[in-house]
Amino acid sequence: MRTLADLGEVAGQRVLVRVDFNVPVHDGTVTDDTRIAAALPTLNELRERGAALVLVSHLGRPQEREPELSLAPVAQRLSELIGEPVKLAPGARGDEVAHLASALRDRDILLLENIRYEPGETKNDPDLAADLAGLADAYVDDAFGAAHRAHASTVGVAELMERRAAGLLLAHEVDTLTEVLRDPARPLVAVLGGAKVSDKIGVIRSFQRVADTILIGGAMCFPFLKAMGHSVGDSLCAQDDVKLALSAMAGDSIGGPEATLQLPSDLVLADHFGDDAEPVALDGLEVPDGMMGLDIGPRSADGYAETIQRAGTVFWNGPMGAFELEPFAAGTRTVARAVADCPGTTVVGGGDSAAALHQFGLQDRVTHLSTGGGASMELIEGKELPGVEVLS
Repeated sequence: MRTLADLGEVAGQRVLVRVDFNVPVHDGTVTDDTRIAAALPTLNELRERGAALVLVSHLGRPQEREPELSLAPVAQRLSELIGEPVKLAPGARGDEVAHLASALRDRDILLLENIRYEPGETKNDPDLAADLAGLADAYVDDAFGAAHRAHASTVGVAELMERRAAGLLLAHEVDTLTEVLRDPARPLVAVLGGAKVSDKIGVIRSFQRVADTILIGGAMCFPFLKAMGHSVGDSLCAQDDVKLALSAMAGDSIGGPEATLQLPSDLVLADHFGDDAEPVALDGLEVPDGMMGLDIGPRSADGYAETIQRAGTVFWNGPMGAFELEPFAAGTRTVARAVADCPGTTVVGGGDSAAALHQFGLQDRVTHLSTGGGASMELIEGKELPGVEVLS
């Protein structure tokens, strides 16, 4: 994978940088600038080397040109963080955009409007890719969160640029996540939660090959429990997920030593999902009809925390329950604190796990907090990421 060092001289030149500024915005204000801040090392290095920057990002999934998905608040927040004006282009292509790019001076920054306003972006339209390539002399991809998408701004434009490279963030993400599977400090503990086994089966199988222990939580545990003969009541539990759980427990398609799978031993239930739901502790695993599991129980959480504390490496992706509802946040909070307190290497795979760390104020207490939920999962599964492969 090419790095910034491979770009050569960039002073007096324009560099097109694909960033991931897909951040939460409320009432015209960025409410979490983590992804913007994560891009600063790459942006600062390129500017220190004398380059002018043309930044490309998406925000949300616009159907049209919804004004609430404009990158204007992002441009304002980036300007505040970097201490320099950041101009927002009216679009991502066209004569006015080309003029704004050509007028850039060394170290200037131009942010193109939401690239997904362009219908050709997600289709990897070659004309859009060519228009983007025409704005700059070199290309840098620092948007790890979009690296699993073969879009015009992640793959199409890179294929047209002889001088292309990974930014510091993308390179660090790939190196860190790859190292978890290749040469982790032992024992390696994978903590996997979330809603569906089908969403994580590739990750489970990858860790069955290399991890020492896999801790299962969240709604994802119920297909495993049902496969073992337990009643799950009204808990989220698709029949296809039960089949996948059976396959995982049987070690199908593993082809090597199998990690120990650990499941909860107690649960927290409610009769419905909602802010007004009353938690009911279950000292066991038989969920009655009319009830649903919304968190792992305290005994399970404490046991998981003990396993995490003894780990040399921890990879965590997926909450242990409905942590967004305070009555059902305890299991995820206990696991999050254990990950934060673990003396080993701790890697958190973005998504809801990252949101949980922020909710509990622990985001600065892990070794690596990934900026790409889907991309990090696909990399762990062993899939090729189009946005990474094109940088070779």
